[in-house]
Amino acid sequence: MDFPMELTLEQKFNLKMYQEQVKSLSYEESQEFLLEVLRQLMVKDNILKHVMKQVS
Repeated sequence: MDFPMELTLEQKFNLKMYQEQVKSLSYEESQEFLLEVLRQLMVKDNILKHVMKQVS
């Protein structure tokens, strides 16, 4: 399978918005934010794995 590795224009825009928002975070807030993003990515991985099992 060939997966697109580039971000869409909308994703690029959202990334820029997040970039501006995180500039004002403290060190502790940045750590909390990073951990929450990682947690959400893990949940997303679990959902994708579950869906792939259901499709197979």
